[in-house]
Amino acid sequence: MAETIHDMLRELEPEIIGWRRTLHAHAESGWTEFWTTAFLAEALGRAGFHLKMGAEILDGPSRMGVPEDAVLEAAARRAVDQGADPKLVERMRGGFTGLVADLRPEPAPTIALRFDIDALPMEESGAAEHRPAREDFASRNAGQCHACGHDGHGAIGLAVALILRRLAERIPGNVRLIFQPAEEGVRGALPMVRAGVVDGIRAFIACHLGFRALHTGELILGLRDFLATSKFDATYTGVPSHAGAFPEQGRNALLAAATAALNLHAIPRHSAGATRITVGRLEAGEGRNIIPARAVMRIETRGATTELNDSMYARAQRVLEHAAGMYDVGFENRVMGGCSGARCDPAMVEVLRRAAADMPFFRPELIRDGVHFGASDDVSEFMSAVQAQGGAATYAMIGTELAAGHHNGRFDFNEAVLAPAAELLVRAVLALSAARA
Repeated sequence: MAETIHDMLRELEPEIIGWRRTLHAHAESGWTEFWTTAFLAEALGRAGFHLKMGAEILDGPSRMGVPEDAVLEAAARRAVDQGADPKLVERMRGGFTGLVADLRPEPAPTIALRFDIDALPMEESGAAEHRPAREDFASRNAGQCHACGHDGHGAIGLAVALILRRLAERIPGNVRLIFQPAEEGVRGALPMVRAGVVDGIRAFIACHLGFRALHTGELILGLRDFLATSKFDATYTGVPSHAGAFPEQGRNALLAAATAALNLHAIPRHSAGATRITVGRLEAGEGRNIIPARAVMRIETRGATTELNDSMYARAQRVLEHAAGMYDVGFENRVMGGCSGARCDPAMVEVLRRAAADMPFFRPELIRDGVHFGASDDVSEFMSAVQAQGGAATYAMIGTELAAGHHNGRFDFNEAVLAPAAELLVRAVLALSAARA
């Protein structure tokens, strides 16, 4: 069996790399993954998976940071123009992107794997030394770039699906593959959880390429120190006025925002654990002789636990509200994303350890568990939901060299990791299925 799985994936490897490059060239950021979802849906449908899409897998009111309707419509049209099935795109109308694929229609699945599929809203490098540009698979969508490896995640998920289908008679239960939209900005998992996507799941695995694992053959079986986070936009609305003749008639939104920015960063850190706050962007004003009437701040808080993050968020809101009062301007807060903290279960770490033990690709001295994460990923929402119903979960990192760091326009990874990553997950699913038989 072990040799059979390895041989299957070795034979499939050129296609896996091709899928990664195709996904890379069609980069789409959160809630606009129309082409990406349609591409995966067509491939999984042909393979015999049972698909769910749209509002069936996403709780609409729980979605955060959804682009304006005009942006969604333009992205949907672009996807169709690039060859996406119009009927599939229509099922995602309004930005209900993403996909859930079950190995069989019943029984209800108890094992789930998650693959995030969104890109980042940034330009990709066109430099000659950047392999996607040099080999003609760089993003064809302006301002959209796969700079975090999610194109690889989607390709790995598709490879896992095809191998599981070939081995279906040896899997007594059911397996669910979750292709999640809008991980960047931590926006996509919570609506899926609230739509019931992981209801009844007892074993959950997700993985990420690179980040804390930067060598081929390296494997981190589980992470610790997830940071819970809140992402939000604060808008101040004042009154414009002639800055020279009638300054007293204005209400200065820029000053309110500047005061808030300074005081947000002055919030004391917490003795109970790590906390963070960042004003990442501040936009305000129209011209040098106009009292600024509008200011928008893009802000995030983080905490070592959900409770610590909630504390930072509450204090931040007080600062923002009081700054509005100081300058007599209006204030509005819009939540754009967020997720809870998480923990990895030793039982699932052990499942991956055993799966990797039979794979020469992973070097024993580079297999670790319990590694510090120190960042946020809304996979935590899936993990917490599964654990709350008595299941177990882990989030692994699979090593690869990088051309540049994550969220950099020159990001690229070693594609030799794709087939082994899929093999690891297939082995884990077979082990979990056998244990539940």
